[in-house]
Amino acid sequence: MFLKISLAAAVTIGGVAYWLSPPTPKVESAELDEGMQVKFRANGNQMEVYAGHNQGWKPYFAKGVNMGAALPGHFPGELAISKGDYERWFGMIQEMGANVIRVYTILQPEFYEALVKYNAKRPEDPLFFIQGVWSPEEELIEGQDAFDPEVQQRFQQEIRDAVGAVYGQAKLEAEPHSGKASGTYLYNAGPYLMGWIIGTEWDPKMVKATNDKYPHTADYQGNYFRSKPGASPFEKWLAEMLDITAEEEAKHGWQHPIAFSNWVTTDPLEHPGEPLYEEDLVSVDSQHVEPVRWEAGTFASYHVYPYYPDFFTYDKTFQRMSNDRGEIDSYKTYLHDLKEYHKEIPIMITEFGVPASQGIAHTGQLGRHQGGHDEKQQGEINADMFRQIREADYSGAILFTWQDEWFKKTWNTLHYDVPDRRAYWYNTLTNESFFGVLGMFPSKDDVLFIDGDASDWDELSNDQKQKLEAPVHGFEELWAAHDEGYLYLMAKLTEPFDPAKQEIYLGADTLKGGSRQAPQLPGIILDEGLETLIELADENKSSIMIASDYDFHTRKFREAGLPPAEPEAFLPWKLVVNYQLEHPDSKFDHPFGDVVVGDLLRGNSNPDHPDYHSKTMWQAEGNILEIRIPWMLLGFSDPSSRSVISYDSFDKTRVEGVRIVPWMVQQGVVLGMEGEAPYPVSQLPIYTWEGWEDVDVKYVERLKQSYFIMQEAMQEVE
Repeated sequence: MFLKISLAAAVTIGGVAYWLSPPTPKVESAELDEGMQVKFRANGNQMEVYAGHNQGWKPYFAKGVNMGAALPGHFPGELAISKGDYERWFGMIQEMGANVIRVYTILQPEFYEALVKYNAKRPEDPLFFIQGVWSPEEELIEGQDAFDPEVQQRFQQEIRDAVGAVYGQAKLEAEPHSGKASGTYLYNAGPYLMGWIIGTEWDPKMVKATNDKYPHTADYQGNYFRSKPGASPFEKWLAEMLDITAEEEAKHGWQHPIAFSNWVTTDPLEHPGEPLYEEDLVSVDSQHVEPVRWEAGTFASYHVYPYYPDFFTYDKTFQRMSNDRGEIDSYKTYLHDLKEYHKEIPIMITEFGVPASQGIAHTGQLGRHQGGHDEKQQGEINADMFRQIREADYSGAILFTWQDEWFKKTWNTLHYDVPDRRAYWYNTLTNESFFGVLGMFPSKDDVLFIDGDASDWDELSNDQKQKLEAPVHGFEELWAAHDEGYLYLMAKLTEPFDPAKQEIYLGADTLKGGSRQAPQLPGIILDEGLETLIELADENKSSIMIASDYDFHTRKFREAGLPPAEPEAFLPWKLVVNYQLEHPDSKFDHPFGDVVVGDLLRGNSNPDHPDYHSKTMWQAEGNILEIRIPWMLLGFSDPSSRSVISYDSFDKTRVEGVRIVPWMVQQGVVLGMEGEAPYPVSQLPIYTWEGWEDVDVKYVERLKQSYFIMQEAMQEVE
């Protein structure tokens, strides 16, 4: 094939005045006989980049990050990220060592404008991107038919719109509330494109239903892509979608590698130790689709996490290989097997990672859980997976994800919150929100530090804090404050707190009901029950617990065999991590599993302090005690509307606020609650606050410790 050096230039939409013209992207690319420009290509089983006339084609490893479309206070369909945000982020991403950003769908024109302007300032070292095309996911799942004419039309139009947006030749109008990008696209970002990934993670039931409904579908033969003999009907459908993408891009004089999205659930491997049939129901094979006259080629794109599906933890057939530390490692084994299968084309892991959160949704081998990590642990696990992907000879590793997104939902907390208000608060139990290496923290993250120093409370204005009268032995003063993530408490004690001699308890009352007496209240009865209880003792014992009659975890999963709790007791705060499965509904019996998420870490929450720990929830120094409590651990389903989970099923109830009931226990005796029984909780002041809406949400953007750990790992790779 005859190649020559060419400068790939943007085509400016006619009629735009010179002074309004976007900068002209310039990258060294190869020109094919047909006049097509190529910067990246799949060659055999590796990805290559054209490095110029003198160097020609060189192997390329995509080390990147996925980027979502949301900011705190917003849902992704609102597309609220500004051009300034993007330009600032691009610099931080490159400083981390990444060379590629992957986006999932068409973004607002500001994204492409910001990228072109950013790269125009550094033509020798541009930041590339992978453009995703969102498939009509809801319609596919609802209709279970990929060949439905309306589904096909919508997906094909989305592909055409995406190509036009990337090449700066589109004017898109979105229907109200559709969540789709709109505007006039003038900036040609095509020269900075690395490739295309079309579609989302495919629903296995939909894939199988499509295959079953159209068993005699003819092989697809397009101008640029075709299905191979033996391809399934759904794979033939995908071949057509890739071909349409190629046809649209060819109109702009470019070729880029094109892939479709895939994940472990629909991979071509066997998972004999997976308990759920759906997780091994059907395969979608990238090697059943091949390019025709498309020199840029194709590749396989997979989302691979170490904790899902469950076979990563339980399947002995994936526990054959050891990592560099000598540990049996199912993730390494899986990477090896998946790479061995894909011998004909390059393969990239386009999603991997773990979140830094209080909540956990799945447990994984070697502690690689979906949640429960601090920022340092998040970085160490992510860097370890990145290195494993690189060492397994993949063509890329794209970390999930760049920024935290509060709107996300998680299967084991979605029953407890309010869906259309998730974006308005920072729910650290919903781990899906906290995969980012760029943290989006609640507004007092840089105002109130949990460090045992009350001076920052003195700087709060009177409308930002409330003094709570607490006529209890040992408590001189008690103050409360809040933000989008936490209820904050600061107590001035009459003497320094010594966990070896005493325990401190702080009960929370939000609803009528709860526990009026408990072992933590020896000899005391309250006139109003508590829903939750904080116990502060030594570092290994401090936690928040939930009243047995309020415990919505036990209420929801009582049928799973959870034992009934004693009345008037406080239980550990737990989340489910896997349901009880029984044969024949599953391949084999699988026990119910849950984890404690109410442990409260003593530490320092100041990120500039050498002892900083991101999961810090309390600290005591001298006579000062400081605590921050995640809202959901207090039973709140949405603090922005002061809504809590009720005693009646899982309905949401608005409350006036929360009462805090403090006490100390020394040598088994409650101090300072003497007097006539019952103790008058109902007479204590209520901490209350004004609700807030999207426009009121404030947040602090800050790089996590995981960013710098990933920076070290990424910069090891040329």
